[in-house]
Amino acid sequence: MNSINKTARIAGILYFMYIVTSIIGNEFGRFVSVDAPVTVNHIMAHESLFRIGFVISLFSVVFFLMAAWYLYVLLKPVDKNIALLFLLLNLGGFAIWCFGMLYLFASLLLLSGADYLKVFQPDQLQALAILFVYLYKNGYIVAQIPYGFWLFPLGYLVFKSGFLPKILGILLIADGFGLLIYVFQRFLLPGYEVISYPCMVVSFIAELSLTLWLLIKGVKDQKPTLADGQK
Repeated sequence: MNSINKTARIAGILYFMYIVTSIIGNEFGRFVSVDAPVTVNHIMAHESLFRIGFVISLFSVVFFLMAAWYLYVLLKPVDKNIALLFLLLNLGGFAIWCFGMLYLFASLLLLSGADYLKVFQPDQLQALAILFVYLYKNGYIVAQIPYGFWLFPLGYLVFKSGFLPKILGILLIADGFGLLIYVFQRFLLPGYEVISYPCMVVSFIAELSLTLWLLIKGVKDQKPTLADGQK
């Protein structure tokens, strides 16, 4: 296996690990696809499961950042500056997401029953925990802004690479638009989730397609060429 194919396979493995751990983490933690009060009730009833989900989700974010790095290495020869741009955008989303995870863990601390919390009434602690879960959820949505924008340079480089199918690049760019539509829908039209449903379908198809292609097919057996001005 040549170097470029090895890089592609590693990127695919890491992206696949990100997808799997994201799904498992949410199933254990119940903090993405449900309302905040449901998450708080889950913490109180199944604290151990929530903690496991929290840790798995932390790993998922790290896997995503590592996948972005290997995609940068893979696509840097196509255009180094644009590759650096998508890496920095991914890093921005990573930072926002990790900061939001602190809010999520704060909700767990508020419900821990620690002695220093006895100055609060139980209903006050639950209300604060719900507030912190809402802050996490909104931070998660904000993180989709850089995560949405990173897909534009990524999709462009995949399209221009010559060693990955152009359709993958088109799907990734469509995914970027979809994530941005999702963000604006959540903040501007919160009661119209149906608007973002097609966007989520496109996102799933685009990112799973890229992952499976890198894992199974790899890249064409050719050396990527530098864009003009990158030689």
